[in-house]
Amino acid sequence: MHHTTHHHGFIALISVLIIGVLGISIVTSLLLLGVGSSKTSLASEQSAQAKALANACAEEALQHIHDSTSYTGSDTLTLGQGTCAYTVTSQGGQNRTITSSGTVGTIIRKEKIIITGVNPAIQISSWQEVADF
Repeated sequence: MHHTTHHHGFIALISVLIIGVLGISIVTSLLLLGVGSSKTSLASEQSAQAKALANACAEEALQHIHDSTSYTGSDTLTLGQGTCAYTVTSQGGQNRTITSSGTVGTIIRKEKIIITGVNPAIQISSWQEVADF
């Protein structure tokens, strides 16, 4: 009978160890999933901020064109958690192209605006997000 008690104790000990290992595995998996989820959430938030910055720089460029219809040039702005840059180039006559990019962390979003007239009012023929200029 003494032998059976040791046998039951050994089974109980192994059972506790197996349950403990399974519990640690589940907790580790949940923690890793949580970290992955928060990284995805951060990247999504940074992407939205970078797009907003690209829009802000495009609007800044439009304001310069509005103030001086012959404007061409570029600038960089720091806003909030990131930066944006824009360049206005003349395509001849009243045609202008604005390229604008917003950067937050490692995320970059780019926009290209094509203008077909600046006087008496700015006429935008295309405003779209692009992969590259």
